[in-house]
Amino acid sequence: MSTDTAPASVLELPPMATLEPGMVLDGFQLDARLHQGGMAHLWAVTRLGDKPPGEDFPLIMKVPRIKGGEDPATIVGFEVEQMLMPALTGPHVPRFVARGDWTRQAYVVMERIDGPTLRPRLDEAPLPLDELCDLGARVALALHALHRQHVVHLDVKPSNIMFRPDGTIVMVDFGLSRHDHLPDLLEEEFSLPMGTGPYMSPEQVQFVRNDPRSDLFALGVMLYHLATGERPFGQPTSVRGLRRRLYVEPVPPRAINPDIPPWLQEIILHCLEVKPERRYQSAAQLALDLRQPLGVQLTRRADKLARSGALVRLKRWFFALGSEPAPRTEPTAQSTTRSPIVMAAVDLEDTTPELLGQLREIVRRIVQTEPGARLACVSVMRTARLGIDELTDKEGRSLHVKQLIGLQHWARPISRELKLEDGRLTFHVLEAPDTGDAIVEFANKNGIDHIVLGARATSTLQRYLGSVSSQVLNEVGCTVTVVRETPST
Repeated sequence: MSTDTAPASVLELPPMATLEPGMVLDGFQLDARLHQGGMAHLWAVTRLGDKPPGEDFPLIMKVPRIKGGEDPATIVGFEVEQMLMPALTGPHVPRFVARGDWTRQAYVVMERIDGPTLRPRLDEAPLPLDELCDLGARVALALHALHRQHVVHLDVKPSNIMFRPDGTIVMVDFGLSRHDHLPDLLEEEFSLPMGTGPYMSPEQVQFVRNDPRSDLFALGVMLYHLATGERPFGQPTSVRGLRRRLYVEPVPPRAINPDIPPWLQEIILHCLEVKPERRYQSAAQLALDLRQPLGVQLTRRADKLARSGALVRLKRWFFALGSEPAPRTEPTAQSTTRSPIVMAAVDLEDTTPELLGQLREIVRRIVQTEPGARLACVSVMRTARLGIDELTDKEGRSLHVKQLIGLQHWARPISRELKLEDGRLTFHVLEAPDTGDAIVEFANKNGIDHIVLGARATSTLQRYLGSVSSQVLNEVGCTVTVVRETPST
């Protein structure tokens, strides 16, 4: 493989520099900033040197916007997108090109889609019937293609739906997505609903992330908006507001726009059922009804012109109180074989280099003897129980990102020797006031099979570190290996 070099006139990107047009990052020249968002910047880029076969399309680079003090979920979401994008294929997703790690500059380079998003069409609602059904069917087929690749998007909304010049629907922004065959980093690290308020399904509000019918609920919200000009559930900004969709049904679309035919109301309300088993069971079924409305079987949903009464709402509210879903199991749990998850609890702040090396060697041996094992490298960023936490260092860099980079450096020799591919090596920075509690909670929540952690043999922190290892030994239901530093003589 040849190494491309940038022309002398092009400014090479120094580590941690502010991105500017003309800079070069890993062989990609930054041409122009296309979008500056709250979570990421989008740059038009050009590959310098020879292009790989088949790369005959324009490129875009997505770069996380990290200044310190961000919601950790935004950082993890970018990691999710970096991990998931290479696994996606087909015309309904941007083609993946390259990615960069956090040790220098995190980014994703992918195909640039030279078309608009669906977002401007909301301002034109209500849309003509034929156009609405055509758009809905095309989005449904794009979702069907994703679901066939074991992906639930979980953030389906107009701004994440783009059009190729030929009209093909492309789904973008996979930071909240879940892949059946890859680790769900967001679920493992967070316990809050993930999604965009107006479009979140009831099961997402209840922390369930593995149901593709969640995407059909979001599409139903869009169809409702495009048909009526209004959102069915408003724009809630709190968990309490989100939970209202568990028991308060939307105003029937025909009560807002009388021109909507009964069969379209049937389709929309079918998508918006609270229970997933009462919705369409596949995106392909939904697309078929939108394109063949004469075949739509009408029910009481088609005739409704008002919300259900107060008594029905009270019953639904009562049901919602006790309808929390059981702990989620992976779709592959029915299989008789399951790859073990090894958790390396790495203290990057109060551990000697010698102990970090010993810990790495033990972890390497364990993972090496377990073909298919997944390694989850975990560090705890301790936060104050009271008062304000320091989220940046003296140079203004995010402490969360610094710990993430430290974990990646620590694990790099293991990754290189064992050639761990996507999904087998993940990194998690937990923010918590108590190290032991954070390790135990993470292990118990995520079904960890084996924990490996270090404890110093001689140190003023020995008692504290010993209490962490003792707590882990006593409170987790899995194998624990404590690596103790050999005392110096």
